[in-house]
Amino acid sequence: MAVLGGYCEGNISIAQAWVQQGFQPCFFFTLVPAVLLSVCLLLGALQYACYVRFGRTMEPKYIPRSRLYRGQVLLSLLLALQPFGGLLWQAGGPGRLYGYMLLHACLWALSWGCAIALLQLEHTRVLAHDRTRGHGTVLLLFWALAFAAENLTLVCWRSPLWWWALEDTNQKVLCSARGSTWKDFRRKLRLLVPYMWPRGNHLLQGLVLFCMVLMGLERAINVFVPIYYKNIVNELTEGTPWHTLAWTVCIYVGLKFLQGGGAGSTGFVSNLRTFLWVWVQQFTNRQVQVQLFAHLHGLSLRWHLGRRTGEVLRSVDRGTSSINSLLSYIVFSIVPTIADIVIGIVYFTSVFSAWFGLIIFVCMSLYLTLTIFITEWRTKYRRDMNTRDNEAKSRAVDSLLNFETVKYYNAESYEVNRFNDAIIKYQVSEWKVSASLGLLNQTQNLVIGLGLLAGSLLCAYFVTENKLQVGDFVLFGTYIIQLYTPLNWFGTYYRMIQNSFVDMENMFELFHEEQEVKDVVNAGDLRLEAGRIEFENVHFSYVDGKEILQDVSFSVMPGQTLALVGPSGSGKSTVIRLLFRFYDVWGGCIRIDGQDISQVKQASLRAHIGVVPQDTVLFNDTIANNIRYGRILATDQEVQEAAEAADIHNRILSFPDGYNTQVGERGLKLSGGEKQRVAIARTILKGPRIILLDEATSALDTETERNIQASLAKVCAHRTTIVVAHRLSTVVGADQILVLKDGRIVERGRHEELLQKGGVYAGMWLQQQAGDEGESKERCTEKPPGSKKGP
Repeated sequence: MAVLGGYCEGNISIAQAWVQQGFQPCFFFTLVPAVLLSVCLLLGALQYACYVRFGRTMEPKYIPRSRLYRGQVLLSLLLALQPFGGLLWQAGGPGRLYGYMLLHACLWALSWGCAIALLQLEHTRVLAHDRTRGHGTVLLLFWALAFAAENLTLVCWRSPLWWWALEDTNQKVLCSARGSTWKDFRRKLRLLVPYMWPRGNHLLQGLVLFCMVLMGLERAINVFVPIYYKNIVNELTEGTPWHTLAWTVCIYVGLKFLQGGGAGSTGFVSNLRTFLWVWVQQFTNRQVQVQLFAHLHGLSLRWHLGRRTGEVLRSVDRGTSSINSLLSYIVFSIVPTIADIVIGIVYFTSVFSAWFGLIIFVCMSLYLTLTIFITEWRTKYRRDMNTRDNEAKSRAVDSLLNFETVKYYNAESYEVNRFNDAIIKYQVSEWKVSASLGLLNQTQNLVIGLGLLAGSLLCAYFVTENKLQVGDFVLFGTYIIQLYTPLNWFGTYYRMIQNSFVDMENMFELFHEEQEVKDVVNAGDLRLEAGRIEFENVHFSYVDGKEILQDVSFSVMPGQTLALVGPSGSGKSTVIRLLFRFYDVWGGCIRIDGQDISQVKQASLRAHIGVVPQDTVLFNDTIANNIRYGRILATDQEVQEAAEAADIHNRILSFPDGYNTQVGERGLKLSGGEKQRVAIARTILKGPRIILLDEATSALDTETERNIQASLAKVCAHRTTIVVAHRLSTVVGADQILVLKDGRIVERGRHEELLQKGGVYAGMWLQQQAGDEGESKERCTEKPPGSKKGP
């Protein structure tokens, strides 16, 4: 419900009349009804006094029964009640109900009530010396002022304070950000032209040129088909010899075969052009999808952590498919249609008369103008429908990807209801798109019908005056219908272009996502020699104002193992991400063998680093292919050797399909330990010199953890290793342990040294030891099933 506010919005004074390209609504809706009511009351009272003193009441039988009078009274009543309808709408909405709105409704109703009273006065009384027809001066002045006041709102058309700019704040922001779909049209077209003109492929370039020639041939054929049809009619009426008539008919049929069904959509030339253009379309589609896919993989981890997978996939799908239709519509539909219109105007003006050219010009201009305006107006509904569609698909994808969580909390009905609500919102937007499309089609049909009627009547008149032949009437009708057929599709083409631009906007937004981590110009490959890692005064923050790492410095000698421990949020995993260069440091420097990693190519850096994450996510593929992902060109024998080193070879052979076993979505068909061993095998196959273990065993049970720790020990032997550990018992053998707290290194040393210090590490060790002892006691005191309790 609306909240009752002050008299004006934002405590703005009425004296502040002109702001932001127009009147304040408060000022306008206070002044206008006050002026109208004053005029109606003062001058209306004077007129009433004159009628009372100098007039008389007419007898009922002399009072004229006028429909115009009843219409005027009805319209005045509707205008008097109009502001009250606005009040009800405002009161039922989430906005505020201000005092000037109530005042405006009251004054407006009173002023139009006075106008109705004056209408009644003039209708039932008559002045003795005033027998003129029509209304009095007071009513005419009142109506003129009311009309002027309504038009005065046009002064405020660009103001953001009025209702047409404040329908929906979110929509307003969206429109201001996006604007028309033709905004930045040149930039969008520059992105498409390279795909339409395939560089480096001379065969496809030749096909593009040949398709342009075929399009020009179609334009010429469209002119000659009606001319030869006219010649056939004239030769039939004039009794031309058979061989001449037969030759004309054959030429007409041949041209018709080349043209097709009047619009060039099913003819030989058009079909040949469409067939050849398929190869160009496929090239375009492939290039766009590959480039966008590569761009998405090049974006930073920050963007991928915040993305909505379903929405991104939907945007990519619609955007890439719309490029093909966009190029086809612009090159082979819009341009030929405009060319046909120009040719038709020139032809009829020169051969018939300027009147025919004028009719075609006015009709075509009106058609195109209305089509463009209405289509631009309904674009916002298409955008909203795309947004709702993205939301529905994204919600469905998120729900299916997290189906385990849905099952855990018995939330199936909740997810179904959420998806149902998203579909309902999408269908509401879809209905608006369909309704606005129906309005556009009806408008186009009306313009086409009126143009055809005017031209046909004029042509028929000239035939009756012997200025034109019967064949000329046939020529006009054939040519106009032939011209209107593609023009009737022009609205569809324009809508499809608009829709394609709307569909492409999300894809262009993906293209415009900047890569946060980029290779510097002329960056070289990392030259890994021993594997020494150095952090020197590193500062880093994910967001401004909250520093995650503060002046972190340490070194890891080649072949040594460094352990990072500390409470959650202390920055342990951030160190791993910075070393792998998912992010760039904000201050300081990270070096490998003396080389700043920000100055080398990311691909060469990551080629020498192997990562075993805490949560291993596998592809929905076979176990063999998931292991082979560590080195794509590895042989089956090498894959099996890596699995044996990770101690999972025998387990894989126990599966019915062995190494061809499908692991399912995200590897959910495997247990946590099996997934971790696959990740270890993948890292072994990669053969890196530097290994990063990001709490690789913290989510596993104790027995599985010990087995995997043994496998990790084999992997990390003689390799530089950084371990992020939650359980301190897993890093007691590390060459160096760093204790992080609030982004700083508070302690460093070996396990025994840190215990002797009695600091943060010692406290964490004692706490974990106490917890492990408690768990052991609980397991020892548990009774086996079915055993009897003691007395």
